[in-house]
Amino acid sequence: MSIAGDLIRGHTEAIILARLMQQDSYGYEIGKAVSQKSGGKLELKEATLYTAFRRLEQGGFVTSYWGSEASGARRRYYAITDAGRAEYHRLLEEWQDTKTIMDKLLRAEAIL
Repeated sequence: MSIAGDLIRGHTEAIILARLMQQDSYGYEIGKAVSQKSGGKLELKEATLYTAFRRLEQGGFVTSYWGSEASGARRRYYAITDAGRAEYHRLLEEWQDTKTIMDKLLRAEAIL
């Protein structure tokens, strides 16, 4: 069973920033890491990733640069900025608040 896109929509930037808090990365690598960490339950489509990268870059939360691999392939890497680190912490807090509220609303005893 995969995670419905509607549940994740709006949190893609937080997922990307969380990965970039660890190290600079490129789109395919981030998508692969998300799939692996979620046990294959979450797949971020390439279009979704690059749209999010564009928004993050326009917001000043990430910068990008071209890197070369030993194979000669060029990849566009993304690096988090200081503003991106602050945004990550804000989004993480927002997610934790949302999760707490949803946990309360979805518990059967809370509804009764």
